[in-house]
Amino acid sequence: MLGLGTLLPWNFFMTATMYFTSRLADPSSEANFSFNATEEDSRSVLQAKFNNVMTLCAMVPLLVFTCLNSVLHQRIPQKIRIAGSLTAILVVFLLTAILVKVDLDPLPFFIITMIKIICINSFGAVLQGSLFGMAGLLPASYTTPIMSGQGLAGTFAAFSMICAIASGSAMHDSAFGYFITACVVISLAIASYALLPRLAFFQYYLESQQSKPAEDEENKMDLLKKDEWQKSAGDDDKQTPSILAIFKKIWIMAFSVCFAFTITIGTFPAITVDVKSTIADGGKWELYFIPVSCFLLFNVFDWLGRSLTAVCMWPGKDSKLLPGLLVARVIFVPLFMLCNVQPRYNLPVYFSHDGWFIAFMILFAFSNGYLASLCMCFGPKKVDASEAETAGAIMAFFLSLGLALGASLSFLFRALV
Repeated sequence: MLGLGTLLPWNFFMTATMYFTSRLADPSSEANFSFNATEEDSRSVLQAKFNNVMTLCAMVPLLVFTCLNSVLHQRIPQKIRIAGSLTAILVVFLLTAILVKVDLDPLPFFIITMIKIICINSFGAVLQGSLFGMAGLLPASYTTPIMSGQGLAGTFAAFSMICAIASGSAMHDSAFGYFITACVVISLAIASYALLPRLAFFQYYLESQQSKPAEDEENKMDLLKKDEWQKSAGDDDKQTPSILAIFKKIWIMAFSVCFAFTITIGTFPAITVDVKSTIADGGKWELYFIPVSCFLLFNVFDWLGRSLTAVCMWPGKDSKLLPGLLVARVIFVPLFMLCNVQPRYNLPVYFSHDGWFIAFMILFAFSNGYLASLCMCFGPKKVDASEAETAGAIMAFFLSLGLALGASLSFLFRALV
């Protein structure tokens, strides 16, 4: 439930691009706007740049605050970080739901939306870092539900958007219900966190961890400063290796997960959301094409890929095939560029049929979920048990770095089309 709460906010904003771009239309064309996209030729500058700027405003704060976690976790107690972040995200969603009913000019609406996206991803990064650190107290298998919860967040957001469209309500009414749904889920995540410390299972591991002479109780992402680790009681003659020594053991996995998300965020959603159906011919499929083919399919197969790692971990942690497969995913960049992305100025359309786009999306999403999760699982397993938490934190940093690099590259990829 808490894993769901970390990525649900970003997914709800990303999936609602149709609502946001409709609010950014020039006032002259706004009156005629429905759930159908406006004619591409008449897109305003704000509409054209929305997806790229949104991705950048999401991923850069995520990277910055993932780095700042090392400072925050020493100064701010875990309860304040997790409960405070969830509460702040809830407030942002309530504000978003209220703004659905408030008329604003396109530019102020654009600026306010980007500020909200920066806020939810900043708090989301703090929440995610704290949560993975908290999961580090539990047996290793308890990280998988967080990863699955995060994968499920996108599926839930896409399904909510499809329900909003299917309701047949006016866009503003649908959007209001959509954002209120997010408020309810975040409230449930807050309730889950309140309940967690009361579970005997969690108390047992918390107490056993506190009895160990660890430097701190959770997420040790000390990437910003060189740190002296405490010597464990049984190894007084031996100092724990530095961050650099641990990084040397896991650098292949770290760069692999970074590259995986650079490719994923470089194309999704910046390029994929602009693909147009060639078989809808003005029918209802046109309304559902992007919510279903882009967001729902990506999130379902990404989640399936993540979940498969619970039962299958091929190739192994020392295999050269794993980084090789992740490098091979670069093929998806030209494949999506050559689908029916509109408007386009440079490249021809080779894969115009919807079936091509759907097939590429399934492979793209499944490979992302499966291979990236393998990297996240194998990273901490390549080091000693005492170094595993630090290794996990380094992996989380490189995951965030990949997201930020992908967001930056998305401008270039979209411009090439």
